[in-house]
Amino acid sequence: MKEIDILTMKKEHIEQVLEIEKLSFSIQWSEEAFTTEVTHNQLARYLVVIEDNKVIGYGGMWFILGEAHITNIAIHPEYRGRGRGRQLIEALIKMAAQENIFDITLEVRISNTSAINLYKSLGFEAVGIRKEFYYDNKEDALIMWRRGGKYSGSNI
Repeated sequence: MKEIDILTMKKEHIEQVLEIEKLSFSIQWSEEAFTTEVTHNQLARYLVVIEDNKVIGYGGMWFILGEAHITNIAIHPEYRGRGRGRQLIEALIKMAAQENIFDITLEVRISNTSAINLYKSLGFEAVGIRKEFYYDNKEDALIMWRRGGKYSGSNI
């Protein structure tokens, strides 16, 4: 597997993050939203995946009342299927654990079975549905939680 770096997202990464955002989601966050997240939101923590000297993925979460909420995560389509998403989620889990946060939640489109299976393999469990959560097509979101600090094959 090629060498990658997973780093704290900085303002200078946002242009490349926006490109991945456009390629990955029908509803995109704006440049202003990402800038606010990385420069002003004290609850937010964002990471970027660097490969071949460019941003090929990103993920973020908010730390609220002893829990973490993954807000968004994406890998550039040309780099999917190489384990980068798994590495990024593991880095987010470790980052939360370093702040003594072991309960992590997220929402994912019901139709995104590859992401759902990845999350399950990392210890997330489906706990509910948010009806018509995504306003572009009224798709439901699956609510998933990872409680505690362990999943099989890892010492996180």
